[in-house]
Amino acid sequence: MAHTGTVIADAVLDWRAPHPTELHQTIGALRRGPADPSYRLAADRSIWRTTRMPTGPATMRLSHRGGEAGLPVFRCEAWGPGAAEAVASAPELLGSRDDTSAFEPILPALAEAHRRNPGLRVARSARVFEALVPAVLEQKVITLQAHDSWRALLWRFGEEPPGPVPFPMRVPPSPEGWRRIPSWEWHRAGVDPKRSRTIVSLAPYAARIDEAAGMPPAEASARLTHFAGVGAWTAAEVAQRALGDADAVSVGDFHLANFVGHALEGRDMSDDEMLVALEPWAGHRYRVIRLLGLSGARGKPRRGPRLEFVDHSGR
Repeated sequence: MAHTGTVIADAVLDWRAPHPTELHQTIGALRRGPADPSYRLAADRSIWRTTRMPTGPATMRLSHRGGEAGLPVFRCEAWGPGAAEAVASAPELLGSRDDTSAFEPILPALAEAHRRNPGLRVARSARVFEALVPAVLEQKVITLQAHDSWRALLWRFGEEPPGPVPFPMRVPPSPEGWRRIPSWEWHRAGVDPKRSRTIVSLAPYAARIDEAAGMPPAEASARLTHFAGVGAWTAAEVAQRALGDADAVSVGDFHLANFVGHALEGRDMSDDEMLVALEPWAGHRYRVIRLLGLSGARGKPRRGPRLEFVDHSGR
């Protein structure tokens, strides 16, 4: 057992990473905006995260506990009905499955970014439906707007987290909780009927959706895109977070193809051209996109059209 303050955790795991791992770069990809009620960064640099495991909700605290020879030790403490499953999931959350041994940066800028960020890993939460909801919220709207909706919905319909959270947080609703949100509350949170209907229609199939965590990438994508309202972009966004897929490319993103095009070749690209340009890094294309961002690559100069904020709340 371990203590956080004076409260004993329901479950604890200390884990030594087999490779360099940076806590915040790795798990930070799971945060949906700086005010995400399910993810908070504490003053001591530990990360608090809420989730909903098959056995129930859980609050997790992840912290760096030292280590040697470049191999860090992390501690995961958890509270709530899902605590045991939550700590068991911590190694994959910290990128234990993410193997960079075959990754060849090829380009000097990528090689430098990879050298400077050896602890960047692709997290795997295995909570597929949980990752799918915010991905649907981000469909065809600016990211800040989607984050506002996620935050509003969690504060209204999420539940109090178990354990000694040092600040207010919320556990995302259960599938049934998402299904029961009234239409006017979606509207109030700035979510248009198409996105809200998609989430409500997916909720009864959450168990089948979560089965994707045990499938190879192609089968997982096929399972997700089988459902109406889930296309290639949404499936890739889920794969990057829930499935730990270092190769998933968010085809159809409003800015991504041009970002990659200008970072790699100094020109605009279509999605098809982007995929051709990324082909030398097959198996690691999502990793390359993240490293391009860390390399300082600016992508396309911001003179082109942008998505506009659309107010669906009626305010």
